[in-house]
Amino acid sequence: MKKLNVSREVFQLAEVFTISRGSRTAAEVITASVTAGGFTGHGECVPYARYDETLDTVEEQLRSLASDLANDMDRSALQSALPAGAARNALDCALWDLEAKTTGKPVWQLAGLQAPGTVVSAYTLSLGDAASMQSKASEHAHRPLLKIKLGGGEHDIERIQAVRRGAPQTTIIVDANEGWSRSEYEELAPVLLDLGVAMVEQPLPSSDDAALASMERPLPVCADESCHDSGSLAAVAGKYDVVNIKLDKTGGLTEALALRSKAIQQGFEIMVGCMVGSSLAMAPAILVAQGARYVDLDGPLLLAQDRSPALQFNGSIISPAQAELWG
Repeated sequence: MKKLNVSREVFQLAEVFTISRGSRTAAEVITASVTAGGFTGHGECVPYARYDETLDTVEEQLRSLASDLANDMDRSALQSALPAGAARNALDCALWDLEAKTTGKPVWQLAGLQAPGTVVSAYTLSLGDAASMQSKASEHAHRPLLKIKLGGGEHDIERIQAVRRGAPQTTIIVDANEGWSRSEYEELAPVLLDLGVAMVEQPLPSSDDAALASMERPLPVCADESCHDSGSLAAVAGKYDVVNIKLDKTGGLTEALALRSKAIQQGFEIMVGCMVGSSLAMAPAILVAQGARYVDLDGPLLLAQDRSPALQFNGSIISPAQAELWG
């Protein structure tokens, strides 16, 4: 019999984090813990308002499965019991962690994967004025990959030019968070390419991304809000060059691995991203990030204080999680 515990936790950010939709000063997360046979597995999720999720609705989804878990619901049954999203992610990852602890085998082995190695993560600079973004870029110019939040409007070129001045050697990717129009992409893409930008995430609103199919895309485009799970791939084919896999979108590690496999088979490049959460949320994603073209698992670096134990960062290099944390 499995026993479920659901808790809310707040992690203060080291500084205000701003994207085109607004700013935040803390990461509010939900942790699902499943206990059986003297072992407890843990998983973390971040409810996201963009997908009509709140702390209350996600907690309600999780608690609705307490009796099913008591009757030994497994990961396979979970996939149809909840839709893809934050709640299923927390529980799916908790069940993986529980199985690892119960069997004494790491999750990568249980999943039939190769032993994970280190990954190099992007570091995200939040949206701001050009001067502040240049200052932050200069502070983090030693990092091999910077992800820059942009938001549309006349100042995006000024912002990215300032970032490039601050970090002249760093590879840059940008995230528009659905903040551009078709004309803005067409105007900005040549400028960004000249500045050495490698890729842009979700330039157009997901509701308007049909335009991408008929456009030249000199600057590669990554699907974020337009790609949630493997069922999304048909809709993004021909529009995007890269898909961003986030466990909070896929509904957990189980579907994230399935999405990665199918996306590679269909010719997409892979990015593995995150919401702003703690090391517990990033740990399962490291397994998905093996071999990915772009990795953006910097959530813990944005926190004032992480969990303990935490993932080990050496600059932008992340080591796989120790069993005491997850998996």
